[in-house]
Amino acid sequence: MGERQPFYRDTWVEVNLDEVEKNIHNFQSWLPDETQMMAVVKANGYGHGAEHVARVALRLGVPYIGVATLDEALALRKTGVTAPVLVLGYIRPQDTKLAAEYSIALTVFQADWLDQASKVIEDDDLINCHLKIDTGMARIGIRTEKEGHAVVKRIRDSKNFQLEGVYTHFATADELDASYADEQKNRFDRMLRWLKKEHPEPIKYIHAGNSATALRHLDKVYNMVRVGISMYGLTPADEIAEHLPFELHEAFSLHSRLVHVKKLSAGEAISYGATYQAQKDEWIGTVPIGYADGWIRENATQGEVLVNGVRCPIVGRICMDQMMVLLPHRVEVGEKVTLIGRQQEDMISVAEVARRLGTITYEIPCMISYRVPRAVWKGGKMVQIDNDVF
Repeated sequence: MGERQPFYRDTWVEVNLDEVEKNIHNFQSWLPDETQMMAVVKANGYGHGAEHVARVALRLGVPYIGVATLDEALALRKTGVTAPVLVLGYIRPQDTKLAAEYSIALTVFQADWLDQASKVIEDDDLINCHLKIDTGMARIGIRTEKEGHAVVKRIRDSKNFQLEGVYTHFATADELDASYADEQKNRFDRMLRWLKKEHPEPIKYIHAGNSATALRHLDKVYNMVRVGISMYGLTPADEIAEHLPFELHEAFSLHSRLVHVKKLSAGEAISYGATYQAQKDEWIGTVPIGYADGWIRENATQGEVLVNGVRCPIVGRICMDQMMVLLPHRVEVGEKVTLIGRQQEDMISVAEVARRLGTITYEIPCMISYRVPRAVWKGGKMVQIDNDVF
């Protein structure tokens, strides 16, 4: 998978590709036979490493990769990934030539964009297009048949654009109440009936579902689903956590080590603002991770880590590069500290951290910054270290 790159700081992420593989297998077994997966690896694979996850998915027979930006698509191409890649977001029309050069499929939804893009591509360029339909997300996409007619006409009249797919996105698929998702599906079906008249030639891919849709609404998946968050073993929302058809396996964990241990007397203060004072004689450990690593200051509010399998509260304000934890007793310098993941019989899950911060599971692995190297595990052993600092 590549040569290991060193890192010189005792803070790191572990990405377990075996867990990603389990999740993909489970989706493949669960989905209808006619429904394929698109592996969504945007945001550097939700913080897990886009190339690694894409290669696992492709090896398991996933036919398509999804990203958010042209930059992400080009990054995959430059690692040698040759499989179909769809940019799910907007790209500038002047960059269409580059997308054609690297055989990158694009989301289209504006007639004017197609007019501008046509001016920069060459006669032998061919762009696979996926028409985005806005059925209630109000983000990007055509909303009316009139808008759609203008877009489809330009694709149909051009030798450089080919309509490979059509899709939408459900805004509430991760909620137990399916009424809005049902309404969106009805709108999408109406637009599909219109599109069949407007574009009689078969369209290869019809996709509407994300992870939550694939897990909870098989009546809305069509012939492809875009699996993102749950490919990494994370539940789209707490609300549906007890209603999943199979177990999800978390692939992401975050660790550090104690770099200093000291005993404070009652009344001594810790960190900026002196907001925490020892209530008695206390053992305090310093951990080399802080908000510049994405471990934001709010984590100190009722935040805990695992040391020797025991939960230890974060005390004082989290600094840019370090934080302090309250230890149950004297612990040796160098002891492993787990901020996300399992130690012995206990586990701090991504969902637990998300609840503590009042956010969603998606945000947690994405917010851990480039300063934290990723140790990639496969087959029970570490196979690569990605260190983007140098």
